[in-house]
Amino acid sequence: MLLATILLLCPLPQVEGTAKVVENPPAAIAISAESADSVTVSSLAEPLPAAPAPKVKTDAEIEPGIQPAVAPGAPLRGLKPAISRPVETRTQRKLWYALSITGSSAAVFDAWSTRRAISQGYGVEANPTLRPFSHSNAMYAATQMSPLVMDFLGKRMMTSRNQWMRKLWWVPQSAGTSMSLYAGVHNTRLVP
Repeated sequence: MLLATILLLCPLPQVEGTAKVVENPPAAIAISAESADSVTVSSLAEPLPAAPAPKVKTDAEIEPGIQPAVAPGAPLRGLKPAISRPVETRTQRKLWYALSITGSSAAVFDAWSTRRAISQGYGVEANPTLRPFSHSNAMYAATQMSPLVMDFLGKRMMTSRNQWMRKLWWVPQSAGTSMSLYAGVHNTRLVP
């Protein structure tokens, strides 16, 4: 399977099927119609054309009085791109940054209160993915993963093509912030 992948990604040139380009051939081979056994070599009187001649005439060649509607080189106006993605407004960008900072701050508060409760013996980390980090300062970095994911999700929802997603882009960041704040408040109430 690895060999098939390599061959698909790195194709090798075919030796037998390749055509060799000759700029000025010295002679051409012509087969006479009388006998297929006799082959004659004749020299070309004129060189071969570089490109084939077009079969269809343009409108300017058919009727010389017709001029194009737009002057050549003039910019085309009023065209929209085929695929466009909604863009964020300035207000949405400011709110997104504010929610990002708030979510990260709430995660730091949650990490601080969790470390405080665990170090004083009043609780244990209930999240199995954060449990290995609960006894070290790596807890602060590990708790930042959830706000980063929520920030990314909120940004993608803000520029989504679905209208309902564009209206609810703030929900992931707000939910993450509220969960971190709830956990932090719960941990501070455990420690007297």
